[in-house]
Parts: sequence; structure tokens; C-alpha cells
Amino acid sequence: MFVASTNGPIIMTNKLNKVRSKPFNATRVPTFFTFAVVCIFILYAPMLPLVFYSFNSGSSLSLWEGFSWRWYQVAWQNSHVQEVTWRSLYLAFQASLYSTVLATMAALGTTRTKKYKGQSLIYALINQPLMVPEVVTAVALLIFFASIKVATGYTGMAYLVLAHTAFCIPFAYLPIRARLENMDLNLEHAAADLYASPWRVFRRVTLPLLFPGILAGAMLAFVISLDDVVITEFVKTAGQDTLPTYMLGQLRRVLTPEIHAISSVLLAISVTLVGLLFLMSKKES
Repeated sequence: MFVASTNGPIIMTNKLNKVRSKPFNATRVPTFFTFAVVCIFILYAPMLPLVFYSFNSGSSLSLWEGFSWRWYQVAWQNSHVQEVTWRSLYLAFQASLYSTVLATMAALGTTRTKKYKGQSLIYALINQPLMVPEVVTAVALLIFFASIKVATGYTGMAYLVLAHTAFCIPFAYLPIRARLENMDLNLEHAAADLYASPWRVFRRVTLPLLFPGILAGAMLAFVISLDDVVITEFVKTAGQDTLPTYMLGQLRRVLTPEIHAISSVLLAISVTLVGLLFLMSKKES
């Protein structure tokens, strides 16, 4: 005698539910490794000759004449390079400081409040520099600051600081907002239930939990400001060259391995900061 079983459809349904419940993992795609290797090669292969020939003892850009630290020493002893380097570091520090403070305030204002009308518009406006081509932002800042320069006669570094700060705000805002969205609110609610004032809750609970995101945003803003060329080239006045604009000017004149050495140092600084940012985010997750 044949007895029909009703367990078959149930078992198949359970198997389908298990398959559907598994989260998508890009590493399981058959071509993931190949595409990853190709992308990494395209990104970093052009940098290898740059770093390699920065250690060339000769002045040729394509003929290897032996290993030497000569061009690093030349760049280190170049007074003009020292001047523009300190200016770049000062500018990047100022821009990252101000942009991180403003980005933190903006992130708190868009995440630690109830939904209100226009919240999406504010989010879009904060991230506007990411969506608009950088040259458009640079031209707009040039026109805006030119009128102020004519009216006041002031041509100092404040314009570069303001321009870099405005451009770096969204880069600092994104990791700070992401950190706020992933934070557990129970500790803040517990502190409020213990009659802590809003400022005390922020200073003792929210800020320490948010600090990794703030530090990540500051580091990202520092790197963006340090490497910026377009906005600096449009906004700066005479005698306000930064290291990237100085290198651009040298490329228009005579290209020597000294530029390779400076570029390699900038690359090392950027990779180090981004690596620290990755380690911090991985540790916190």
C-alpha cells in the first residue's frame, strides 16, 4: 500500500527558507577574486614605477642607475619644499579640525532628533561637495572669495582654510553619522534616567562612544585636504603654494626624481592614515 507523506513540502520549504535567510556575501561570487585582483592592479600598478624610481641614483626617469636616497635628501634640504610642506600640514590640520567639529554638530542634528520636514534636504546639502564636480566647487569659491578680497583687501590663508573646511565637511560627516547610527541608545537613556543633564550625557556617554568616528572623520578630512589640488589652485593667491600645487608647478617645468620622492612620501602618509582608519573601524566593529 502506498502512503502519501506530507513531510516533503515542509522539508523543501525549510530548506528554501534557510537558503533565503543567508545574507549575501560578495566573496562567494565565482569571479570575485579575479575582479578584486584586477581592480587592485589597476589602482596600484601605476604607483610602483613612481616609488621605484624615487630611489634612482641618477636623474633619469626611466633608466635605473642604482639605488640611492639622493632625491629624498634633495627634497629634504630644499627650503621651498620645506615651506610648502609646513603650509600644507598647517592647512590640513586647520581644515580637518574645523570640518570635524562642524560635521559632528551636523551629524548630531540629523540623527539625534525626531524626523522633521526638510531633513533629507539638509542631508543632501551637507553631502553636496561629493556630488558636484570639484572644479565647479572651486570656481564657485573663486568667485565668492574674489568679491570678498576686492571689498576687504585681505588675501591671507583664511580663504584656503575656509575652502578646504567646506570641502572636507562631508568626508568627516559620513563616518561620524555612521557611528552615531550604530550606537546603542540604552546607555544615553540610562544616564538621562539618572537625572544627568543633556550636556552631561553628551560629555560622559555620547562623546566617548562617538570618539572613534570623530577621529576617523578627522583623519579622512586631513588626507583629503593634504592631497587637494583643484580647490587650492583656484583659491590661493601668490605665495600660498601647498605641496601638491608646488609639485604641479614643477611638472610644468622640469620633471626630476625629486618629485617622485615627494610623491612617495605623500603616498606613504596617505596609506598610513587610511590603514589606521581601517584598523580602527575594524576594531570597533
